[in-house]
Amino acid sequence: MPDTTASITAFLRAVSNNKRLQILEWLAAPQDHFEPQVDGDLEEDGVCLARIVDKLGLAQPTVTAHMRILVEAELVTSMPIKNWVFYKLHRDQLDAAIEALAKRLGSSVQG
Repeated sequence: MPDTTASITAFLRAVSNNKRLQILEWLAAPQDHFEPQVDGDLEEDGVCLARIVDKLGLAQPTVTAHMRILVEAELVTSMPIKNWVFYKLHRDQLDAAIEALAKRLGSSVQG
């Protein structure tokens, strides 16, 4: 994620919602939060949207809107498998976004 105002703003928008933060937490450790899936490996392919919808307890269009924001911020990747869409945390982009924000604010990220 480049250190631009637009990318930092997209990151902040993505993480400014409790439901999206919850989704990011679940996607960071999908084996801990979701049962194995028939189609798609939790770690390799990501988590099926239907599983995220069930776990959040929100309507599918609402969850899809949340996922779109996470994808637009490049924090999550999406991949179609059969008739489903699977979502996976993009760890490198998340780390880069945090680092870009810290750099922009004039502080360093502690590793």
